[in-house]
Amino acid sequence: MKLQQFSDKVAIGLSFLCVIHCLFLPVLLILIPPISGLMAIDDEAFHIWLLYAVIPISVIALAMGYLHHRNINVFFVGIICLGTLTLAALLGHDILGEYGEVILTVIGSLIIAFGHIRNYRLRCKTSTLAPHL
Repeated sequence: MKLQQFSDKVAIGLSFLCVIHCLFLPVLLILIPPISGLMAIDDEAFHIWLLYAVIPISVIALAMGYLHHRNINVFFVGIICLGTLTLAALLGHDILGEYGEVILTVIGSLIIAFGHIRNYRLRCKTSTLAPHL
């Protein structure tokens, strides 16, 4: 139970980190141009590395949550959003354009975060009941 709760919380945090990166980093770079020289990792690489963390953590949390609360909708929404985030990262600026990538990433990140919040709440709600395993 603790691993599932921890992984949901980490996935929520990573999703919001992605949203913050996509929405506020460009504004910060415009306001404070010298920090752009400190950025050692480019935008596409950041999204790929974030995916390496988000995908396994999310799949584990969603699968463990499903095994406990048996709500398949939460699981499928999470998996679809992971696919959306993967597409946004792989297609990137070149195919989607800068705004297309940001929009797709932000939508996917927010929905997966809310999916993990729902997963966490369902898990807590059903924790007093006998688990299905």
